[in-house]
Amino acid sequence: MERRKAISTQKKLLCDLKEKDNTDFPGCDHCPEDRKNWMSTLALDKLHVNKIVWPGTHDSATNKIGIPFISRPFARTQSLSIYNQLVMGTRVLDIRVQKDGRVCHGILVSYNVDAVISDVKKFLSETQSEIIILEIRTEFGHDDPPEFDKYLENQLGEFLIHQDDSVFNKTVAEILPKRVICVWKPRKSPQPKHGSPLWSAGYLKDNWIDTDLPETKFESNMKHLSEQQPVTSRKYFYRVENTVTPQADNPVLCVKPVTNRIRPHARLFIKECICRGYGDRLQIYSTDFIDEDFVDACIGLTNARIEGKL
Repeated sequence: MERRKAISTQKKLLCDLKEKDNTDFPGCDHCPEDRKNWMSTLALDKLHVNKIVWPGTHDSATNKIGIPFISRPFARTQSLSIYNQLVMGTRVLDIRVQKDGRVCHGILVSYNVDAVISDVKKFLSETQSEIIILEIRTEFGHDDPPEFDKYLENQLGEFLIHQDDSVFNKTVAEILPKRVICVWKPRKSPQPKHGSPLWSAGYLKDNWIDTDLPETKFESNMKHLSEQQPVTSRKYFYRVENTVTPQADNPVLCVKPVTNRIRPHARLFIKECICRGYGDRLQIYSTDFIDEDFVDACIGLTNARIEGKL
């Protein structure tokens, strides 16, 4: 009962804040004509990599994880395939793998990572100017797939943007025709080195906390974001995840109803970032069960940066 009361109180705090302050911010009314090609609709010669607000998905390849109606509701954080996420406008993917190359989330498994790579390559073949950040990590408690760095280089070689600090200050126009920043985070294998086709773990950072309390996560995200340098002063990507996580001491263990405690407040977080003076620090912004409104908010803020409105 105490846990339920705490959750109810925190949900009300966010709703009250939303009602008090609204969710307007520079670019909030921007509506992209083509989400599949949204980068192409902006000024590519003014679109700097470090100023993009990258819409991302958390645990991206879990749409078919586990057993339907049995274990899947406890691990699935996305309902769309990788390809359909990219078409909707997602530009940062969070993929976890185990030793045999299958996508996993904890002990639950899904399809082989080949399916992810295939979807990425299909999307790249259908677009010309869209840049993707593909983060692939060995899941906690698992061993690295053997020679996985070579696999990624062989599969994506022609598209890979090599690890180089200068990339952050370049525009998309300057980077093309290369299209993928691939961050490989092994558990035990050597990290990719400077100049490598792959990027090492330190280039994509976050401060994840394990909680199902929405206001706690909202304020934790804000605190950690406030501790970052502005996007123009750092040589790494920083991610904020607009998600909460089911907890064993709460009767609600399915992902969707839990994460929906914070998911509707994505625009509120952007508004509060700006109001509290941290609008120049937001960069990768990820969610569970991504939708068009989340993507549009990220694109709108990116466009506002290009136009000097922020």
